[in-house]
Amino acid sequence: MALYKLLLPKMGESVSEATITKWLKQPGDLIDEDDTLLEIATDKVDSEVPSPVKGILKEQRYTVDQTVQVGEVVAIIEIEGQNEEPVIQQEENTAPEVTVAEEHIDLNIPGVDQLPNTAAETASSPYENALRFYSPLVKNIARHEGLSQDELDRIQGTGAEGRVTKEDILAYVAQRDSSSMPHKSIQASTGTEAPKITPAAPSQVHTVANGSDEIIEMDRMRRLIADHMVKSVQTSPHVCSFVEADVTNLVLWRNKVKDAYKKREGENITFTPLFIEAISKALKDFPLVNISIDGYNIIKKKNINIGMAAALPNGNLIVPVIKNADQLSLVGLSKSVNDLAQRSRANKLKPDDTQDGTFTFTNIGAFGNIMGTPIINQPQAAILAVGTITKKPAVIETEYGDMIGIRHMMYLSLSYDHRAIDGALGGTFLKRVADYLENWDSNRVI
Repeated sequence: MALYKLLLPKMGESVSEATITKWLKQPGDLIDEDDTLLEIATDKVDSEVPSPVKGILKEQRYTVDQTVQVGEVVAIIEIEGQNEEPVIQQEENTAPEVTVAEEHIDLNIPGVDQLPNTAAETASSPYENALRFYSPLVKNIARHEGLSQDELDRIQGTGAEGRVTKEDILAYVAQRDSSSMPHKSIQASTGTEAPKITPAAPSQVHTVANGSDEIIEMDRMRRLIADHMVKSVQTSPHVCSFVEADVTNLVLWRNKVKDAYKKREGENITFTPLFIEAISKALKDFPLVNISIDGYNIIKKKNINIGMAAALPNGNLIVPVIKNADQLSLVGLSKSVNDLAQRSRANKLKPDDTQDGTFTFTNIGAFGNIMGTPIINQPQAAILAVGTITKKPAVIETEYGDMIGIRHMMYLSLSYDHRAIDGALGGTFLKRVADYLENWDSNRVI
């Protein structure tokens, strides 16, 4: 018999580690090819790891809640063969594809910190002469939080061989900030880097349930939602602007082309790609809305990657991202929207599908709401919501005078980070989106 080393497969360019959440097979169990061995959680989505071979599970290299680096051996499987040496799983080309588990799905909004995690940044990391191995994600968190090498080396790791996991460093940072907050004062910066101001952690509010109340424990996704929303409100001073748009031309155009489009493409054209196209154009006109903030630095994003909030059957949310939305045609946007929406509902998103968003769009009109004030998806700086489209009497200006007519009207709202986006910029950007929708070409060919 031969031994097969199962490696933790790649799950996306910016995903370097995952946490084991559940073992579905135990040592001694028979395994068929493509059987799911274990479930893992990344920063974005929860996934299954299938077995690429048939055999018997001999060894679990990690336990539940341990963090594993991509490419490390997670299990040993005994397979048929005469090789006494362990057979190492092939690299990326034959690594099993990781898909999102039906019962476990994580999300971008809410989500966890979207810190950079590229090879170029790792190469320039100041933590090269460390006393132990640190993953690229841990190094970037350390850099982002201003930790020195000594501080990083003092953190007690709970990962394999004492490695520092993401949870370890975040817990250290939270403890450091809470213990030092009463004694902090704002001092003038003597260097090129501006001082960072960390808000005090809120006190926990405890409520008491009586005998007739039902207590429902939050699942993992809902806990991430709760933490992400609280962090966003603590981080960004939210401002919200509203405009009302006459989208009659848009509605009539879609009604005119939707049947022919479905017959030709085999799928529907919804309002979502039309909204996303208008947002993409406005972001190109106002690039200082397509930003993130790091301390006193504004990071202007080169790419326009728009996340679209999608409701899941279990009531939670996920935000798949349309990459380089400004470079796609309307047909391309429509196909991307439909594909991501379908895979979201079927729990088939991959980790890369929910990463690198620079701006978020949400359609609360799908629930019959006329307007709302969404919370910013950190570390982005703005999120736009559209309400339901309703018929209203409106004043129509013509060359022959004003008249009253029935028009399709819709409210748009923009929540934005007032640290970098003032009312003039936020309001003008939102009005530009409305202008693109109002001035839709009724003769446009798709």
